[in-house]
Amino acid sequence: MFLGTFTPKLDDKGRLFLPAKFRDRLGEGLVVTQGQENCLVVWPTDVFMEEATRARATPMTVRSAREYARVLFAGADEGALDKQGRIGIPANLREYAGLDKDVVVIGVMDRIEIWDPARWREFSTGAQQKFAELDEEPSTT
Repeated sequence: MFLGTFTPKLDDKGRLFLPAKFRDRLGEGLVVTQGQENCLVVWPTDVFMEEATRARATPMTVRSAREYARVLFAGADEGALDKQGRIGIPANLREYAGLDKDVVVIGVMDRIEIWDPARWREFSTGAQQKFAELDEEPSTT
């Protein structure tokens, strides 16, 4: 399971050191894709294949399924960790996510997300407020 928030830096060649605690799970390969809210998602290959299976199971007659599959697969890049524990992020994906030198890497259960720091702060602030407001009404029955 991927947990935590980290702030590594991209090098001049678009490579990113992933946190050491994430590397073992990605040893069999990984896929980097466009994510929602203009972040990138790093999937272990086996988890990405499960997502592909779910996408394949949805009828292509459903517009939202076609759109999801197009974005997910057209923006995907297969990769592997190098000997130093880095992943390469293609220029088109860096551009999509607005990544420069500084990034925020978060663990989200079965995947990793890579964010531009300003976008992460903006998203996180709103999400934390919504999280704080989560409250169920007490049951009266």
